[in-house]
Amino acid sequence: MAVDSAKLVEIIKAISEKITENKEYLTQLDSAIGDADHGINMSKGFRAVVEKISGMEGKDCGTILKTVGMTLISTVGGASGPLYGTAFMKAGQAVTGKSHLDFNDLITLMEAALEGIKYRGKAEKGEKTIVDALEPAVEALKRHREEGVEVALREAVEEAKKGMEYTKDIIAKKGRASYLGERSLGHQDPGATSCYIMLETMAAQLLDGKKS
Repeated sequence: MAVDSAKLVEIIKAISEKITENKEYLTQLDSAIGDADHGINMSKGFRAVVEKISGMEGKDCGTILKTVGMTLISTVGGASGPLYGTAFMKAGQAVTGKSHLDFNDLITLMEAALEGIKYRGKAEKGEKTIVDALEPAVEALKRHREEGVEVALREAVEEAKKGMEYTKDIIAKKGRASYLGERSLGHQDPGATSCYIMLETMAAQLLDGKKS
């Protein structure tokens, strides 16, 4: 796996497209346990991101990721902007100055993104948040590192999907959804879902568009 700045911009644009495609679905999920605006806000934020990073192919990967983070913080409402913004900014800081990213860099930046979200949101796995999809994915990348990038990415996406689906079976302990208590049971977390969509899209791009 070798990702240069141009490929990174391409991946982010693909993520933006997928988020926009799933805008209504994400908003529908959020209407059950949140403010009914997750898909709308995320789509708006990533449209702004695409505008911001267009023409940044000559910049290093760290700068591109940090730009994504700053843009999300400034354009996405609710908790998602600060959480995803922090994730991308921490990921960018982890690969500062790099013009190419290899598989080890991917793991490094994903770990940094996870820690950023956990710190900013004061969240742990099992609380019905983004972490429930992201942490299992990061763990899978590390666990399958020696088996190669394709196996590791496919396992990471599968674990993220399981984590996303698991949020239906747990009570929300963070954010607006936590106010519902047991009434949050049975509802899939929109943040975990948007995280899964991003991971699945990234993996598909890194695997040359093959279904991940």
